[in-house]
Formats: sequence, structure tokens, C-alpha cells
Amino acid sequence: MEEEKPRKIIVLIIFILLFIASFFISVGNGAVKIAPVEIIKAIFYQKDTVNYQIIWNVRLPRTIVGALVGICLSLSGAVLQGIMRNPLASPNIIGVSSGGGLMALIILIIFPQYYYLVPIGAFLGALLATLFIYSLAWREGVLPTRLVLAGVAVSSLLSAGINGLMTFFPDRVHGVLGFMVGGLSAITWKDVNIILPYAIVGMFFLLLLPDKLNILMLGDEVATGLGVSVEKTRFVFIIISSLLAGSAVSVVGLLGFVGLIVPHMTRLFIGSDYKYLFPGTIFFGASIVMICDTLSRILFAPIEIPVGIIMSALGAPFFLYLLRKKEGLK
Repeated sequence: MEEEKPRKIIVLIIFILLFIASFFISVGNGAVKIAPVEIIKAIFYQKDTVNYQIIWNVRLPRTIVGALVGICLSLSGAVLQGIMRNPLASPNIIGVSSGGGLMALIILIIFPQYYYLVPIGAFLGALLATLFIYSLAWREGVLPTRLVLAGVAVSSLLSAGINGLMTFFPDRVHGVLGFMVGGLSAITWKDVNIILPYAIVGMFFLLLLPDKLNILMLGDEVATGLGVSVEKTRFVFIIISSLLAGSAVSVVGLLGFVGLIVPHMTRLFIGSDYKYLFPGTIFFGASIVMICDTLSRILFAPIEIPVGIIMSALGAPFFLYLLRKKEGLK
């Protein structure tokens, strides 16, 4: 294992460089193209220019939120895949995001005056959905197929609730269409302040607990033999995963497939050791969402499409690829 350490560190450095490049690509592209040097100048000392207004008021908060959403959803997916030992587990596939989305939409549509409770509501919705799915799939252990089927069923049920809300309150639907697809078009610094604390807390605890998740990956019997309280540890990870998924949903809406694609691709590059997988997922997840958001702005310019459409176009084929793999069906 030790001979693999230098290679994993090199991969992490590459992910960090990709993150930095993605940041400048995201901030620099749109209706007005801004070179990296001009971005640095505008941020640090040329604060009376048009570039500064564009970057500070529009591009920077959008890019930061995109990065944080990528981090939150990717880490949530990595945790779910670990505790459920299933490469198909992700917040949107098994219904976790739908749980957070339903609670968020209930607040936005029925109780819009309490919009500031959306992050808390989304977290509670995601947590309840996760616990419900896990309890349905549990029968002397969790089988991947049973888990996916339970997740699909719960996701369909929650989607019915979301569609019901839109049917009964058609006059308020227009304001939440972007939420349904997952978009970053109206992001402000207020959204940065909403998601940032949750992302920091989630990252902090996960970076402290990679060894626990590595042990859980060995199976319940082995983990118990090594002195780990399996159910308590799994419950802690479920809470953290729900916190991350709920915070992302509360800001960007039902953005799909990030939690599926990123952890799996990171695992292909860096391995299954969560000591390296978590930091790799952080930088790679942020990069993927920033790049996809940039594509959503420039592919059909001047028309901007929601980033969720780009992610779905990439994620659906990848999900089918995983589904056909032998280990995904065990």
C-alpha cells in the first residue's frame, strides 16, 4: 500500500490543479470573456472597473456556489456508496435529493415567507428519506439490488409529492422551475452564505472519519470484530450525508448525477481508500460542476440552459454503464 501513496498524492495534486483551472474558466467565461490575469487584477486591486462588477456581483458567487454544490453532492454520494457498499448509491438515484427537494418546495411554494428555513427543511427531508430507504432495504443486511429498488420506489413517491404540489399551486410553479432542474443562474452572495457553513461542517467531519468508513466497507461482521459500533457509525455518516445533500438542494435545486459520477470516477483514479477518496472527491466534484456550469452558459449563448441538463446528459449514460457492470448488479 505504501508504494501507492506517491501516486495517490500526485493524483490529488492534479485534481487541485484542475480545480484551480476550472475556477478561472468559470469566472472568465460568459457573455463577457475575461482573461485570468484580468480576473486577478479585478479581484485584488482594480475595484472600480466593469470587470470587477461582473466578477464580484455575478461570476464569483455563482462559481463559489457551483464549487460548494459539487463538493456537497459528491461527498454525499461517496458516503452513501460507502455505507451501503453499492456503486449505484447517490443522493438523486436513491431519493435522498428528492426528500430534500420536497421539503424545500413545500416551504418555497406553501410557506414562502419562511424561505430562510429551506436549508433546515431540505436537510430534514434528505435525512428522513435516507433513513426510510435504508430501513426498507434492510433485512439482515443491505443488498445492492434491494437498496436500488427501495430508492427508486421512494424517489417515485417523493416525485409524486413534488408533482402534486405543482398541480395544486400552478400560479407559483414558474418561480421554482429552475429549482426542479437544478440551476445556478440567479445565484448571489446570499446563497454562498447559506451553503458555506454546511459544506464546511460536512467536510470537517468527513476528513476526520475516513478510517471509520474504510472499516465499514469491510462488512458489518468484520467492522464489529474490529471494535466499531456499526449502526451508530453508519447513522453518523447518514446524518452527514443528508446534511450535505440537503444544503446543496436548498441552494441549487434537484441537480442530479453529481453524487454518482464524481465519487466513482475519483475512485477509478485514486482508489477506494477514503483517506484519499474524500479530498479527491472534494476537488474533482467542485471542478465538474464549475465546468458543467460554464458549458451551460456558453454552449447555446446567448441562451443559457440550467446546469442540471448538462449533468443529466452526462450522468444518464454513466449510470447505464454502471448498471451493466457486474459489480453494480450484485
